[in-house]
Amino acid sequence: MTSRSHDAAVVPFGWDKGVQGRALFLIAIAFSAYQIIVAAYHPLSSQVVRAIHVGFMLLMSFALLQNWLPRRQVPALAWPVGLIAFGLAFYHWIFEAELIVRAGDPTPLDIVVGTLTLLLVFEAARRIMGPALPLICAVFFAYALFGQYLPGELAHRGYSFAQLIEHLTFGTEGIYGIPTYVSATYIFLFILFGAFLEQAGMIRLFTDFALGTVGHTRGGPAKVSVVTSGLMGTINGSGVANVVTTGQFTIPLMKRFGYRPEFAGGVEATSSMGGQIMPPVMGAVAFIMAETIGVDYVEIVKAAIIPAVLYFVTAFWMVHLEAGRAGLHGIPKDECPDPWAAVRRHWYLLLPLAVLVGLLFSGYTPLFSGMVGLALTAVLILGAAVALRLTGNALRAAFWIALGILCAGFFKWGITAILLLIAALVALCLFIQGGRSTLRLAANALADGARHALPVGVACALVGVIIGVLTLTGAATTFANAIISLGRDNLLLSLMLTMLVCLLLGMGIPTIPNYIITSSLAAPALLELGVPLIVSHMFVFYFGILADLTPPVALAAFAAAPIAGVSGMRIGVQAVRVALAGFVVPYMAVYAPELMLQGDPDAAAVAWIVFKALVAIGLWGVAAIGYLWQPVSWPLRIWAFLSALCLVAALPITDEIGLISTALLLGVLIWQKRRAGAPA
Repeated sequence: MTSRSHDAAVVPFGWDKGVQGRALFLIAIAFSAYQIIVAAYHPLSSQVVRAIHVGFMLLMSFALLQNWLPRRQVPALAWPVGLIAFGLAFYHWIFEAELIVRAGDPTPLDIVVGTLTLLLVFEAARRIMGPALPLICAVFFAYALFGQYLPGELAHRGYSFAQLIEHLTFGTEGIYGIPTYVSATYIFLFILFGAFLEQAGMIRLFTDFALGTVGHTRGGPAKVSVVTSGLMGTINGSGVANVVTTGQFTIPLMKRFGYRPEFAGGVEATSSMGGQIMPPVMGAVAFIMAETIGVDYVEIVKAAIIPAVLYFVTAFWMVHLEAGRAGLHGIPKDECPDPWAAVRRHWYLLLPLAVLVGLLFSGYTPLFSGMVGLALTAVLILGAAVALRLTGNALRAAFWIALGILCAGFFKWGITAILLLIAALVALCLFIQGGRSTLRLAANALADGARHALPVGVACALVGVIIGVLTLTGAATTFANAIISLGRDNLLLSLMLTMLVCLLLGMGIPTIPNYIITSSLAAPALLELGVPLIVSHMFVFYFGILADLTPPVALAAFAAAPIAGVSGMRIGVQAVRVALAGFVVPYMAVYAPELMLQGDPDAAAVAWIVFKALVAIGLWGVAAIGYLWQPVSWPLRIWAFLSALCLVAALPITDEIGLISTALLLGVLIWQKRRAGAPA
């Protein structure tokens, strides 16, 4: 994938971009409003909700590129085609009852509508994400259509074109499958939640906090990138969005303090991709995983907590070592902001996030939790605009208390109470000084949420082709049996094969379709080999994320390239180097599920595996960077690599060998330091 493939997903748009820009802006707001209404009241059947969601996605996909790319690159029919795609979505609503009655016996008109919709989904994906994913899905489609002519176990019984189109475009097994359902509910709502918090100033809060806490330490600017991106990941769960928002500040800052441009871009790309595994929001994949394997989202969050922390510890440790190797220092302490002053100024922005976490861990659904969090964020943004016009602290305090009491009406009258309160605040903002700028900020958040959801939603729709073909033909079982037969006596071989599949797919497609494909094919095989359910899917999830850092096609690296001013390939190489230790965490979790809090572990077992992981991460860092408190020679770097490998292997006595070897290595390094005449 090239960086061009996501340009449409990051270009700002608003009221001042001409007639087409204004129309697109209003469409994006209408899309977000539709999703909020659906989440709040569920007025339509699930099938219709998914169809209209895809219709909005197609309309915006065609209209967005028509509006932003040079006309010679985009057909003049882009807007009309987008409107036709949007109109086709209503076919499922208008003829809903008839489609249910004649399920399995489609009419010629059904086939025409289904074929056009499928073609438009392919084309929208090609425009938004490039050709890789559509080509892969086209291969699966061709297999379903002509697979009966293949030899041996690859062949299936054969399916007609009409049967295939109905399976993929009507019902819940194709483009309107589980990924689209999750995109139309949880994912969109959480992306919108993050967009509102970003517009409200959450990026500034996180950046000031990171600068104040770690900016003055060795390599402080790079550590600011790690901390800021990790915190932003808690609210938006999007790697690319993190790169193009926090990266605008952190990459130039790292370059100014001596980091090489490619290393600065690699740090930002690595840290930003970690946002997809950082609870509580995590990435879109986490919601799809919860629906796919039938567990509560909070269970996915619990499984991800320790690996996510270890991932960011890895990045933090790597930039610390690189700063020591290159002799880089932090920002002068008097130039760093006071982190707690930033928290005192903007503490109220943390309230929706705290409510979201509390609801998730109290057993409420992500849809309910996200809706409440989003509504509270809107109340805070609009309420702050009104409160600023009030004179006196007592009056402001009374105003916020009154808002809190009105919000509590939710418990009696449901979400309608908060939505009516938001409507009243909107009306007030129309007539107070500064209120209209706040309303514009809210409108921008609604539009940004819809825009940021485009790559996710289109990918979710298109990978439904793969899921539909796998369920129709049973090809997933054939692939899983092949992996099981190869790794029947060697789990490590099966894990390595699965990792390679994830990394290879990730070189052409984003994390979501990568996870969906590999979880459909490889995760069942790992489950058969004794890997716990959540661990097998998290293994695939993890390497799907790391694939976005892996050259030659690394989405996060190419997103950082324009900011860093170097090629995405060079950034990708550095990103893999920074994330190197993160490649071993999934393996450790397979051999020790306690790392993901699976199997009802006791505290001692969890503490032991976390300790081993931290030691292994430390050794991997020494091996990759070649520095501890002094430069480390290649023989000692190889020693560190082998010691870390022993701690990962989880075989008899390997832990003991690894820890003893680590102690000896530290002894040698301390001896070398003292011999050089300086304290260790």
